[in-house]
Amino acid sequence: MSNSALSPAGTSTGSEAGFATRLLGGAAKRLVIAVPYFWLLLFFLVPFIIVFKISLSQTAIAMPPYAPVFDLSEGVSGLVDRLGELSFDNYLWLVEDALYFNAYVSSLVIAAISTILTLLVGYPIAYGMARAPATLRPVLLMLVILPFWTSFLIRVYAWIGILKPEGLLNQFLLAVGIIDQPLIIMNTHTAIFIGIVYSYLPFMVLPLYSALEKMDYSLIEAAQDLGCPPMSAFWKITFPLSLPGVVAGCLLVFIPAVGEFVIPDLLGGSQTLMIGKTLWNEFFANRDWPVSSAVAVILLLLLVVPIVLFQNAQARAQEQGR
Repeated sequence: MSNSALSPAGTSTGSEAGFATRLLGGAAKRLVIAVPYFWLLLFFLVPFIIVFKISLSQTAIAMPPYAPVFDLSEGVSGLVDRLGELSFDNYLWLVEDALYFNAYVSSLVIAAISTILTLLVGYPIAYGMARAPATLRPVLLMLVILPFWTSFLIRVYAWIGILKPEGLLNQFLLAVGIIDQPLIIMNTHTAIFIGIVYSYLPFMVLPLYSALEKMDYSLIEAAQDLGCPPMSAFWKITFPLSLPGVVAGCLLVFIPAVGEFVIPDLLGGSQTLMIGKTLWNEFFANRDWPVSSAVAVILLLLLVVPIVLFQNAQARAQEQGR
């Protein structure tokens, strides 16, 4: 009798505890989502707004070297009052001057070729790591990450000593009799490709290894038992299953390679035309901050907009597949 009388109260207490648990769980999930969004707001959106604001300004002999069209401290009302004064002359200048268009095209082409080369080099490495014995994989993974323990600038400088006419590579090739005179590799696109592939190879290998390591290799064995040649099994099973890693690796290499400055400057020479070098020259040599800010905004849009469209298309395709 007493148990029956206490049952409703116990049920009520249990439901309240469950509601409180769900409430706390929902708050924790919202907090987990809010932290990265706050990070992006603070370190991506705010700097982008500042750069976009400078791109609408006019060059001036001052410090900093531009005359702002509007001041954010004036608030929304001040911004509304000065909307008619906003100038997009810097963006029109980018369209009129062929230098910037050629720099964008050259950067995209060099980054695309470098990404393809990095994929061709990185895929066999990642595949070998994924098929290696489990006890050996941590060592191989550490070897891939090991270059990050050295300064990026020092590693690029090391390639100068390797690729220059009297460098280690030419000395080796001359010693074994493969060539009769030193190869001219420095200050060419070849040197840029070598530098980018070497520097960004871990960014390609790690996503590929993550995708290949999770793959069920019994599917390959089943395909071979059914008479499928190894190469056909690779293209029909292994490569499609590793596509998420391929896409992630290509994005991680392509995006920073487009705006790369150090490698083209040190290995490509003064004749190399890439948007990163153009941006640096506008900021520090010409001290034209408004134009350089416009160059940076266009570069960001060229990279972000296609990626967002691609991700939305993938999301829609996954929803339709379900």
